[in-house]
Amino acid sequence: MKNHFFLLFVFTVLLIGCKEPNKAKKDVVVQKPKTSFAIVLHGGAGSIKKSYFTDAQEKAYRDKLSEALDAGYAVLQNNGSALEAVQKTINVMENAPLFNAGKGAVLNNLGKVEMDASIMDGKTLNCGAVAGVSHIKHPINAARVVMDSSRHVFLYGDGAEVFAREKGVQLMDAQYFITPKRQEQLKRLQAKEAGKKIAYKMAIDKMKDHKYGTVGCVALDKNGNIAAGTSTGGLMNKKYGRIGDSPIVGAGTYANNQTCGISCTGTGEYFIRTLASHSVSDLMQYKNKNLLEAIKTTIGKIQKLGGDGGMIGLDNKGNIAWYFNTDGMFRAYQKSNGEKKIEMFKN
Repeated sequence: MKNHFFLLFVFTVLLIGCKEPNKAKKDVVVQKPKTSFAIVLHGGAGSIKKSYFTDAQEKAYRDKLSEALDAGYAVLQNNGSALEAVQKTINVMENAPLFNAGKGAVLNNLGKVEMDASIMDGKTLNCGAVAGVSHIKHPINAARVVMDSSRHVFLYGDGAEVFAREKGVQLMDAQYFITPKRQEQLKRLQAKEAGKKIAYKMAIDKMKDHKYGTVGCVALDKNGNIAAGTSTGGLMNKKYGRIGDSPIVGAGTYANNQTCGISCTGTGEYFIRTLASHSVSDLMQYKNKNLLEAIKTTIGKIQKLGGDGGMIGLDNKGNIAWYFNTDGMFRAYQKSNGEKKIEMFKN
């Protein structure tokens, strides 16, 4: 009888011991860690000196950079893709005459606008670009459509505009893009080439934004995907259908989830010759350089050749870096940890 009571006691203990862990399992809620994300943008590099700006002019640039940053950050915060964040950010700057992209783009030697843009997906290495377009309101959107809805990478001129129209991309009359400020800049530059001199109306006109007003963005989304994009009006008074680095993937724009995303601004011919944005990725992947080291090395190579400009970058861990060899660069970033910065001048 004693043995029966002992066996019953052991069985009861074992039964309770088996049930308690099951109960505990039901009560435990596994929390998924929050995934970090980040975004960085630029609005061009060049002779951007604080002495050239009134307080109101400086505020106008800072406000627009903040608006563009907020547009892209909101996409990422709401679980949107890095590609969409890049587009939305650049759209804001393409709408702003302050920058050399979209409305307010610089003029060629005939007084017309010819715009370029490219975008790249770091997950798939898929990309799209357009160049020499004069009616597309948001060239970065056309570049995205080329990437998503064609078997091509790069479309130029009339062909790019026909394709964009077929895909529903918004087109505008050519006059929409031209501003009095750009017409004045062209007049002054052409007069200088003819040996004449026209006085600056305002100090801010001394900025070499006819060369360096390109806009760009790099984003890292919650899924760990990187995207990069760049949009520009090119070079003031350019001739012969000139195309710079901005629409050339690997030169002005590059994104790769294994390393980083990059967008460039500056003297495009030198960024093309050095395959600048792809060079940064290679230095990280094969030379084990960090993002800032790789950017500095590449800008140094460009400077030795005689080129000027800057880069923004974002790596696959969310680290942000920028570097430029000019007086300033319009730039800003925001991270999911709340860190945010907007800068214009050399520190």
